[in-house]
Parts: sequence; structure tokens; C-alpha cells
Amino acid sequence: MINRNFSNLVENYLFAEIESRSAAYRAANPDKTLLKMGIGDWTAPLCPAVTDALRKASSEMGTPDGFRGYGPYQGYGFLREAISGYYAARGTQVAPDDIFVSDGAKSDTGNITDLFSESATVMIADPVYPVYNDTNVMSGRKIIFADANEENGFLPMPDESTRADVIYLCTPNNPCGTAYTRDKLAQWVEFATRTGALLLCDFAYEAYVTDPDLPRSVYEIPGARDCAIEFCSLSKTAGFTGVRCGWTVIPKELTRDGVNLNAMWLRRQSTKFNGVSYIVQRGAAAVFTPAGQAQTGAQVAAFKANAKMIYDAVTSCGIHCEGGRNSPYVWLKCPDGMGSWDFFDLLLNEEQIICTPGAGFGKNGEGYARLSAFSPREVSTEAMRRFTARFGGHC
Repeated sequence: MINRNFSNLVENYLFAEIESRSAAYRAANPDKTLLKMGIGDWTAPLCPAVTDALRKASSEMGTPDGFRGYGPYQGYGFLREAISGYYAARGTQVAPDDIFVSDGAKSDTGNITDLFSESATVMIADPVYPVYNDTNVMSGRKIIFADANEENGFLPMPDESTRADVIYLCTPNNPCGTAYTRDKLAQWVEFATRTGALLLCDFAYEAYVTDPDLPRSVYEIPGARDCAIEFCSLSKTAGFTGVRCGWTVIPKELTRDGVNLNAMWLRRQSTKFNGVSYIVQRGAAAVFTPAGQAQTGAQVAAFKANAKMIYDAVTSCGIHCEGGRNSPYVWLKCPDGMGSWDFFDLLLNEEQIICTPGAGFGKNGEGYARLSAFSPREVSTEAMRRFTARFGGHC
């Protein structure tokens, strides 16, 4: 009766373990203030354009004419049109009917597995965002890993000797902060087209891309509409971590085994998901207005500045790191050959800094740690002051 695949999961979810150790430290040291540089939780308030839209929509819901019950399973047209326009402004064509509004990329990257048989083989990079791996473990699928390491810049490329039915890509990458160039992403599209694989592309951090050679959507690549699904989120672009809204793009022409995946996903959503609330979708639509883009853009720019500061501080200590330029994350090699959790405990207990141990993202993450730029500027500044005081001049 019980799904025994759950017994194949690691005992504790990464971020739950981080919180457990942090809570134990707080209890033992109530006079100490912890500097959170670990979990990627947005810390700026919602921008005025969004809060104004949320208030207006809440008021509407309190009137006979403005009240709305169940909404469209695919999302309200006004939001799908706004998202389509967001792509169009960057020269990428994504039709409103290709877009499915959701409560976030985490949910959809896990729920999308409903479309695939349990016999499907899944390829995931290592290190990797845990949700990709764990949701497929829960379903009992065969998982193969593409090694991401210093040698390939933590961006694995297609291997002609390896085949998979479904391939997860995250760019800019979580946890490593690296991103595929347009040429490298095109190689994945060509590989998927030739082998019949389906690419699941997580672009939750696309707003942090500044390098013009780095794509912000897989659909910038010719041929991607025939082999790729894209996931995006407002969590890390507009502070919707607690509000919950994102979207998934499944082109109408995308098929596998003679089945239209756009229609299949709509059927799945209409059965298992009642949609994102009208109020939240009005707030989300405000993100894509001129005022919303200016206001959230300024917030993203502040986190980008944090990321650069963190990157500069770590490299000034002679410690190898990735990310920090087109990503809100800095991925660093633990000094002195330390293990990831040993480094976590050292920073926590001696410097009161919370990082994310790389080992929680896969075997190739052992010996590395992730620092997040989502803390307030003063927290990031103090954390890096302590970091450089301890590791400055390290070789």
C-alpha cells in the first residue's frame, strides 16, 4: 500500500537540516545573531506596483460584480498575456496559450513528472537542485547523473554515450551560479532533437542574467519549441516566495509518443490543481507593467550587487568560486579540503554565518558551499567582513 520509493530519499531534506542545526545554535546561544547567507529566500518587501494591485484585487473580491470563484485552470488571460509580452520585449515569441500559471517553479518541476511513465530514464546534473532528483526518486524512475565539476565549469554537456528520456537543465544554475551560453544551450537542443529526449529547462533566475551571450529563455534557441518545456518563477524576480506565483511554458506543437504535451498538462492541471488565486494573479500581472519592471528591476539589481560583493570577497581570500555575476549565488570550494558540513558548522559556530553545504546538492557538491545574495545589504556586508577576516590571504 505504501510508496516504498520514499525510503530511497535521503533522511532529511537539505534546507530542513540547515534550519534544524541553526535552530539548535540559536537555542544554545540566544545572545548571538545569525547572518543568513544560505537559503535563497528573497528579503526585500513587495514593490508598490504589486501591493497596490493586490489591494485593489482584494477590494474587488468584496463586491458582487468583482467577486471571482474558480478561475481558468491555465491562468487568467490578463496574466498570460502579460507574460507573453515579457518574452516579446526580449524578442522571444511565446504565445499566451503556451503558458500555464502555477504556484511556483518548485511545484511544477516536480509535478511535471506526472506526464512521464515510471520506466522513463531521467538525466540530472550533479550538483543539482534537490527537487529534480527527489521527485523522480519518489516515482521510482531510473536517474542518471551528468557530472558538473570544475573541469567543465559546473556546466555538463551532452555525452553521446549516454541517453535519457527526460533531461533537467537549470540556467543560471542553482546551486553553482553558472549559466549556459547560447551556443552551449543550442548543443543541448540539438542533442535532444536528435535523440528524442525532452528538455526540462528551469529559468527561475533569468532576471539575474546580464551577459548578452547568455540566453534568458530556451526558446531563444531555434528548434527548442519541439523539444523543451520551460519553468519560470516570480519568487526570485519579484519577491513572491511567500505569495506564490510562477509559470510553465509548453509549446502547443510539443509532442512525445504521439501525445500533445500542452493538452496533456492542461488535463493534469484541471484534475489536480485549482489554480492560483485571482488576487495573486493580479499582483503578478503588475510585475510586468512599466512601474513593476522598474521597481522589481531595482530590487534585483541590489541583490546582483550583493552577489558581486560576495564573489569579490571570496576570491580576495584566494578561494576558488563560481557564480556571482549572472546569478544570485556564489559557489565556493571549502578551504583546506574541508567537507561541506564541516565548513557549514565552522561558519555557523565560529562566525555565526549560515551557508548551504554543497553536499546537499549531490556527491559532486561535497567539498563546496553555496552563499546566497538574497540577504539585506548590511547582513551580506557583515558576513563578508567576518569571512575575509577569517580566510583573508588564504591559499
